[in-house]
Amino acid sequence: RTEIIPNAEEFNPEDFYADEEMVITISHMGYIKRTPLTEFRRQNRGGTGSRGGSTRDEDFIEHLYIASMHNTMLFFTAKGRCYWLKVYNIPEGTRTSKGRAIQNLISLEPDDSVKAFINVKNLDDQDYITNNFIILCTARGVIKKTSLEAYSRPRSTGVNAITIRDGDELIEARLTNGRHEIMLAVKSGRAIRFPEKAVRPMGRTASGVIGIKLASENDVVIGMITIEDKQSDVMVVSENGNGKRTGIDNYRITNRGGKGVKTINITEKTGQLVALKAVTDNHDLMIITQAGNILRIPVAGIRLMGRATQGVRLINLKENDSIASVACVEVNDEEEESGEKYAEENNEKPDENGKEFED
Repeated sequence: RTEIIPNAEEFNPEDFYADEEMVITISHMGYIKRTPLTEFRRQNRGGTGSRGGSTRDEDFIEHLYIASMHNTMLFFTAKGRCYWLKVYNIPEGTRTSKGRAIQNLISLEPDDSVKAFINVKNLDDQDYITNNFIILCTARGVIKKTSLEAYSRPRSTGVNAITIRDGDELIEARLTNGRHEIMLAVKSGRAIRFPEKAVRPMGRTASGVIGIKLASENDVVIGMITIEDKQSDVMVVSENGNGKRTGIDNYRITNRGGKGVKTINITEKTGQLVALKAVTDNHDLMIITQAGNILRIPVAGIRLMGRATQGVRLINLKENDSIASVACVEVNDEEEESGEKYAEENNEKPDENGKEFED
């Protein structure tokens, strides 16, 4: 059969794909897929969620990202490597399909794994790549800031994004314009907020500087957010399904390298902190469990609470299940109105023992 190959100068793969929002999931064992965001309907807080993927018994969905079809995704791995992939080159699947091994799409080393991502609209815009930065964070509290330009020339074999010290791994990546604030949170329930200007730009292979001081060897950083809009709130989620939304002004600005302040009251009931997100009423929260269930709820339905409370139940977990990943997605005007209506109809109250208190 004759294969017709378009002229390279005329062929643009983006012309064949609508630029719609996609949910990209990666399982613990490295299976990746993209699914239209529209397949994930909104539900009320406290639900059990819908099935988000068919994985092996020993596997579970570990990461969930939101990106537009035409974007370029920069994947960052535990060992500090960076790889590039167009969203439309990620195999499409249904909510319940397994996906494809990510090693078939990028040159990932067998003992490495994807930990974070950034989606970029145009790596050819010189003004954009020279005036924006990527901030990386590790589990041991190290952060590093590098110009986006250093990541603007994709290589099939990937590049080193940060030098990882022994006993550490990369856990998060964020795109900034140099004028953001940075917040880090640790699993023991503390968080620190400091200005981005406190972190000077470094080369791509530098190891970075201390962002937060860990209280013990067992503590690790679980998330990083960058804040430009002071109207954003801070959303934290614990492993047993509790969550809390707090105004950003409840977290004072300090120097980097401190221990931070309490961001949630950790108890046996809540479990350790697992996620930190910047949210507004114009966001939905997508929560995915290790059993593969996904719950999408409107942030507008979660009332503001004090910094050191336990929060409210966001998802009803089954026995031996726990939170694997949390992502935020912007909603349209119609969806935002439904979230506000839900908030009005449900007078949110904190869980028992949720009384607010200071450190």
